[in-house]
Amino acid sequence: MDITVIFFLTSGLFLGWALGANDAANVFGTAVGTRMIRFSTAAIICSIFVILGAVFSGSGAASTLGKLGAINALPGAFMAALSAALAVYLMTKAGLPVSTTQAIVGAIIGWNLFAEKETNSAPLIKILSTWFICPILAATLSVILFLFIRWTLKHANIHLLRTDAYTRAGLIVAGAFGSYSLGANNIGNVMGVFVPVSPFTDFNLFGLIHLSSIQQLFFLGAVAIGVGVITYSKKVMETVGNNLFALSPVAAWVVVISHSIVLFLFASQGLEQFLISQNLPTIPLVPVSSSQAIVGAVIGIALVKGGRGIQWKVLSGIGVGWMTTPLVAGVLCFIGLFFLQNVFDQIVFT
Repeated sequence: MDITVIFFLTSGLFLGWALGANDAANVFGTAVGTRMIRFSTAAIICSIFVILGAVFSGSGAASTLGKLGAINALPGAFMAALSAALAVYLMTKAGLPVSTTQAIVGAIIGWNLFAEKETNSAPLIKILSTWFICPILAATLSVILFLFIRWTLKHANIHLLRTDAYTRAGLIVAGAFGSYSLGANNIGNVMGVFVPVSPFTDFNLFGLIHLSSIQQLFFLGAVAIGVGVITYSKKVMETVGNNLFALSPVAAWVVVISHSIVLFLFASQGLEQFLISQNLPTIPLVPVSSSQAIVGAVIGIALVKGGRGIQWKVLSGIGVGWMTTPLVAGVLCFIGLFFLQNVFDQIVFT
């Protein structure tokens, strides 16, 4: 592979690292914050299942993101991914769980503006609607699950130590499911802009393992996510797990599983085909924000408990991060494309 191509792909890897440091941390943030699972254990499990989800189930949500703006030159894709990564990194540096989805959407719109391409309104509206639906759905699920689990524990008369063991195991299973769902849903944010200009060819190993060009892209991005989880996610885990609202271990499990279900719903092609076969309305395959889902789920638990322990200052800071991220990414992308084209003489669109 040409060294120039490898260089341009590095921005996608940087974005994957940033997502791992920020969004992926949310999968185990509540478990680590409640001291039920050690950070090292959470990071390893998260990394493995993110890769599995990205490679085997990542194509559905990525296709919707591609319709927003088909970046048709590798240098342009490089700058879009780099701009999104920088925006996420700045928010991560501040310890805020921001949305990588919002960052890449802002960057794609920045590329559309620079290339004077029309932004497709249908997928944009679909994506924007999930920014409101995602946290509300996660909050609703967490309320229902929490009330059900609380009622079950009250009437089951399970010993406290056994409850603790069940909760710990449940957090691991929910975290693995959530990591898989995150990889499936959010890998489009990391490598989606490179799909139209993928430099890979299909790979077949003795007829046993077949990886398409897109799966190879997604594998690289997922490995970068795993590195981000292991190296830089602890601060954001503590923000979500402790600072926003103090959670019990059982509540932490409810938050993780609610978040995981939401991400899975917006990434499952199998579920979409089933709903179509039953003539039912489908759920859009869209990359949604892991951060928005986890924060929505935490707020749902907090409201069940009366809402008195919510740290509104932390929540407002998270909200500011969500609103600022796409704007920052879009501006960075537009300026970066200008320099890439006029200073470094690169073709950023065709």
